[in-house]
Amino acid sequence: MRYSHQRELILREVLSRTDHPTAEQICTSLRVDCPRLSLGTVYRDLNTLVEIGKIRRVSIPGEADRFDGETTVHQHLWCRKCHSVQSLPIPEASLKALVDACPDIQAEDYTLTVFGLCSKCLAKETNGEG
Repeated sequence: MRYSHQRELILREVLSRTDHPTAEQICTSLRVDCPRLSLGTVYRDLNTLVEIGKIRRVSIPGEADRFDGETTVHQHLWCRKCHSVQSLPIPEASLKALVDACPDIQAEDYTLTVFGLCSKCLAKETNGEG
């Protein structure tokens, strides 16, 4: 694969963030220093980076895909209130045991997304602020 300065900028942006940004958020952030960067280029380079295993795609039904620089196995929480995506430290062995317990299938890959409230939104709701 040929080197691309823009792809390198996009990779560094994703790796520097923990908020699982969308392509639009990445593009907006990078346009400060690279004003001619197009959203199409960001999407193409993100797809390439996912394909070569440099970043992960986090898909949430009904939402824009998010991107994650942490490529080790981990799962995610999508907050239904603030729409943030957070990494969850669920042990791989625990998730594998759940998948392995499903009869009559051969799982080749799996991911888990938990839908609920993040700690900040839960605290607000518990305190009657939500």
